[in-house]
Amino acid sequence: MTDPLIRRHVQDGIATVTLASPGTLNALSTPMLAALEDSFAALGLDDSIRVVILAAEGKAFSAGHDLKEMQGFRTAPDGGKAQYQALFDRCARVMQAISALPQPVIAQVQGVATAAGCQLACSADLIVASETARFGVNGINLGLFCSTPAVALSRRLAPGAAFELLATGDFLPAPRAHALGVVNRLAPPDQLEAETLKLATSIAAKDPAAIRLGKRAFQAQLGQPLPQAYATAGAIMVENVLLPATAEGIQRFIDRK
Repeated sequence: MTDPLIRRHVQDGIATVTLASPGTLNALSTPMLAALEDSFAALGLDDSIRVVILAAEGKAFSAGHDLKEMQGFRTAPDGGKAQYQALFDRCARVMQAISALPQPVIAQVQGVATAAGCQLACSADLIVASETARFGVNGINLGLFCSTPAVALSRRLAPGAAFELLATGDFLPAPRAHALGVVNRLAPPDQLEAETLKLATSIAAKDPAAIRLGKRAFQAQLGQPLPQAYATAGAIMVENVLLPATAEGIQRFIDRK
């Protein structure tokens, strides 16, 4: 039997999904993407899970797509076009599944996150990174512009700054990524797990229905014109304020005065 590509651990309503292929630098091969897709689908149906942490084993968070696998596609009669399209389509589904999960997702980035690996980290709702971590969309150094990773990166970083990274292949050190708002929290390498768990525990302590509605509202309004964004957020906020737990929380606050 082969070792699983991902491991899952659940404690106190927090699920940790760990990429467990350090020998490949946690490359997002077709099997790895399939494993992530299945895991996210199961998590989305589990009401007991309040927060998801996405972590990785080894020195790299993820080096992106498996380049050996990609080169192998070229032997197909069409030069690999159908296989490349299937790979990028599956990758897009995985990234969108993170946004669609009802639970907040925290990427715990301990090392380098490059190309589709950077895309994976930036698709999470929050990022906690080691001070020694680095982020890059450096496919251009191989002659491949990271167009799909650009989708996630450009939603966390100013367009000009994102395009510079995409066009130069330069890496973004975690402290600089934190200063630019890509990373939410920094931690020394030996405190990364504790800092991530601290953030996850804080969110898990909040009303889960409100958090789920809030994530849905936040994701839905992104990129919408201002009137539509307010209409979307307002409708979900009405749904939220009508929850019994919300009524009780507001009344407790009033009664304290």
